Amino acid sequence: MRTSTASILFLATTLAACASGPLSGREKGALAGGALGAGAGAIIGNQMHHHTAQGAAIGGAAGALGGAIVGDQSDAAAQQRDRYDDDRYDRYDRYDR
Repeated sequence: MRTSTASILFLATTLAACASGPLSGREKGALAGGALGAGAGAIIGNQMHHHTAQGAAIGGAAGALGGAIVGDQSDAAAQQRDRYDDDRYDRYDRYDR
């Protein structure tokens, strides 16, 4: 009974995540940062005191936070570039008419 409930919950969560659309820069950054942080934390935790799981959890959380911040800043910079390009094209389009 527990296995089927967990399987259904996992499947529903996966389908809901897939239906949400493409990932933003913040979400991509958090995903990549979390994966890299978890890997680095697991290695460091294993080498220091053989606490691989604790190191992976701490590294994953720190990496996800850092990746989300970097991804958010990247999104903000892209929006500013897009806004600048739109203004520039609008300014010079009036002479083409």
